[in-house]
Amino acid sequence: MTSLQSNFEQIPLREYAERAYLDYSMYVVLDRALPFIGDGLKPVQRRIVYAMSELGLAATAKPKKSARTVGDVIGKFHPHGDTACYEALVLMAQPFSYRYPLIDGQGNFGSPDDPKSFAAMRYTESRLTPIAEVLLGELAQGTVEWVPNFDGTLKEPSWLPARLPHVLLNGSTGIAVGMATDIPPHNLREVAAACIHLLDEPEASIAALCEHVRGPDFPTQAEIITPRDELLALYATGNGSVRCRAIYKEERGNVVVTALPHQVSPARVIEQIAQQMRAKKLPMLEDLRDESDHENPVRLVLIPRSNRVDANAMMQHLFATTDLEKSYRVNLNVIGLDGRPQVKTLKQILEEWLRFRASTVTRRLQFRLEKVERRLHLLEGLRIAFLNLDEVIRIVRTEDEPKPVLIKRFKLSDEQADYILETRLRQLARLEEMKLNAERDELEEERAKIEVTLKSKQRLKTLIKQELKADADKYGDARRSPLVTRAAAQALNESELVVSEPVTIVLSQKGWARAAKGHDVDARELSYREGDAFLAAVRGRSAQQVAFMDNTGRSYSTPAHTLPSARGNGEPLTGRFTPPPGARFDAVAIGDSDTRLALATDTGYGFVTRFEALLANKKAGKQVMNVDDGARVLAPAYVNDPARDRIVVVSTEGHLLMFSVADLPELERGRGNKLIEIPKAKLQSGEERVAGIACVSEGSGEVTLYAGARKLILKWSDLVEYGGSRAQRGGLLPRGLRHVERIETTG
Repeated sequence: MTSLQSNFEQIPLREYAERAYLDYSMYVVLDRALPFIGDGLKPVQRRIVYAMSELGLAATAKPKKSARTVGDVIGKFHPHGDTACYEALVLMAQPFSYRYPLIDGQGNFGSPDDPKSFAAMRYTESRLTPIAEVLLGELAQGTVEWVPNFDGTLKEPSWLPARLPHVLLNGSTGIAVGMATDIPPHNLREVAAACIHLLDEPEASIAALCEHVRGPDFPTQAEIITPRDELLALYATGNGSVRCRAIYKEERGNVVVTALPHQVSPARVIEQIAQQMRAKKLPMLEDLRDESDHENPVRLVLIPRSNRVDANAMMQHLFATTDLEKSYRVNLNVIGLDGRPQVKTLKQILEEWLRFRASTVTRRLQFRLEKVERRLHLLEGLRIAFLNLDEVIRIVRTEDEPKPVLIKRFKLSDEQADYILETRLRQLARLEEMKLNAERDELEEERAKIEVTLKSKQRLKTLIKQELKADADKYGDARRSPLVTRAAAQALNESELVVSEPVTIVLSQKGWARAAKGHDVDARELSYREGDAFLAAVRGRSAQQVAFMDNTGRSYSTPAHTLPSARGNGEPLTGRFTPPPGARFDAVAIGDSDTRLALATDTGYGFVTRFEALLANKKAGKQVMNVDDGARVLAPAYVNDPARDRIVVVSTEGHLLMFSVADLPELERGRGNKLIEIPKAKLQSGEERVAGIACVSEGSGEVTLYAGARKLILKWSDLVEYGGSRAQRGGLLPRGLRHVERIETTG
């Protein structure tokens, strides 16, 4: 038992968990999620590219099944799942995901609509693209360190000898433990120009470098609208964000979107716009079509409702509310040459990569120098053999062990002796001797150049610049994402988005509300729930606010277009608002903010106010009128001209009074002034109350009185007889109309 226990280490669980999590964190950071600054690749990407080069899948080769590549990668270098490995391969092959794709995929490799809709790896084929040569071209020239693979049976490169700063060209995204990286892609020519500038001016500022690297360059042609000062701050700190906006044009009255931001799906944009259309939040838009095809990868056609629609205002709203405008987080977090992750500035990234490049070029030159010197050494031995050909032949023919004799006789090295003995007889001809002399002269010239370059930092810089320029000319292209200064997009407010059409707002006695289209609706003829009936109706526009008042004098408001259709019974206002317990809804009004209304209670008090005083932005409403106990709020009367209009007040006992609106105060809240004189006893007993009020225009007004089945139309000439001052008793109506139920303005 004791010997068995000696094979285990006993440590506290806390220490073990801490150590295990730290090991896992370091693995995720260094070996999975973050790119290396030298070649800009994560391990899985590096292994895929290397494995494809080992399979001979160069840009000029015939492509092979992707399953073959994935099998080699996970079998030889990357002991992880085939699905994740294949997804990494697909990503490097998608031209809409990578600015400079490293893999040429044949088959279904996904689409901008659904990048993950790619076919299984058994159905697709792949090979490297020409630009992958930038990463692999110098691999066999002693430029990298080789490490054992996961099972120690093979060697794999620790990094790839990139001739360009690939970490900026295609960018990278990854989430590690406690950190993440978001590096946007950039234009190859711009980055190469910045590197050359930094080689010429090592003290160059970030602003000077940004004269070359003007900003990210995404695979799509959407505009980058981030201001220049924000881009400078981004590159100066390594953190920030970039904002991209779709490009559109007007074509025969329609709006055509021709480019979307990076990684934005056309189907997603269409769905976002369609949702707003279904919610009636895009009244200016009639239809939406996707006309994308092979010739036009992105072509979304927006059809305005009429030629009066402001297309720019509509697009500004869509930019603010859909993925037609998108912000990208930027976090320049990479693993540096010291093996540590760090958020770096643009200058730090370029400086460190140039150190990496200088080291790579130095190793390449040193490797070549060693090969040249070895070849010269062998050629020197062969020259000695030419000069002493007869003696060499005699030794080879007569000696049992010619090698040591040759070494001793001509002072050769082992390598030279082996090379002489392995040389074919026909290579000893006179013509071959001339070729060897020419080769030696050429190699000696090359050796001299390499030695001079290795000893001179300036020559090394010049060589790096020449190679950068050559690669930029060969693989570079024009910028795709234009940099444009644009103002921030603003969404239209709700009132601007609602179709302004005529509606009739209907309120029932039980407090149910609905909106019927048009003004020719007879609200009294609509169907109501059992036990319920018509109470009030007002005509307005769907883009206006509607206010409801309860018998406590509180007002509640809501947009008219949000009320349910009159096809049904509507909805209870208690579900939308929270009136005091026991309160009932008495009146409804609709209008613009400056619309003037005369408010009154059936106890005979009232005042004039603006409609905006009735608007409340909370469910509990706001107190507008001070109402006596047991009183009722009357239907408001609309005032057009306070200086000329008249108020007509009628009581249930048939007393009618007309006086100037100017006699009433204009208040935001309160009880107001007395409108008509009603005996106190009758008022308290409820025997007589105010039946209603109306507002008429001077000289042309007309009202209709309703008393049971009877009604009476009073024209201006009739109303003049009931004119008087506010708070008077008024004139008595004809005998048959002394039990008035309501009054309406009809002219």
